[in-house]
Amino acid sequence: MDLANQEKWDRAARSFDFMASHGAERRWRPAKLEFFDRMEPDAEILFVGLGTGLDITCFPPGRTITAIDISPKMLAKAESRVAGYPGKLSVRIMDVHDMDFPDNHFDQIFTSCTFCSVPQPVAGLGALYRVLKHGGELHMFEHTGSKIFPFGLMMDLMNVLASRAGPELNRDTVANVAKAGFSITEVNNVFLDTVKMIHATRD
Repeated sequence: MDLANQEKWDRAARSFDFMASHGAERRWRPAKLEFFDRMEPDAEILFVGLGTGLDITCFPPGRTITAIDISPKMLAKAESRVAGYPGKLSVRIMDVHDMDFPDNHFDQIFTSCTFCSVPQPVAGLGALYRVLKHGGELHMFEHTGSKIFPFGLMMDLMNVLASRAGPELNRDTVANVAKAGFSITEVNNVFLDTVKMIHATRD
């Protein structure tokens, strides 16, 4: 368990809903409803980075989902949302770098604005590769760096401060997915090239 990262997100839990739910979550909700609609009814699903559970209302009903997060304080705030989900949603405190799930366990894995915050993103994605079944699907809704000027430069500069309190702003998550061994099947830009849906499979 990365205790420094856990402590950072425990601190962020106090204001996370205020910072996220009134802006970003409302803005991206239509795209997230489309994104999470890929959750298959009979799949064993892993959701990485549940946070305070803001994404739960975008999950289709009746799914079987295991959700993890490194922050116990985030998950404490998620309790009522978890309880209200009309399906099977179990929650565990866990570091994505050090998951104790068996190899080849999940049919689908979903992330949502998570891998901008994982300290070792390629290693974290490699851990997801391990627990995903052969032929399984990885679906990511993520903030990434930009190749559009001047946005890329601005994000590089802003990242110096942003990374201390929360997410990295300038990661090349698409490249990291490929480095971890996944086969990328589709990348859709939601906003410019900074918010993406990334879809991949494990061979």
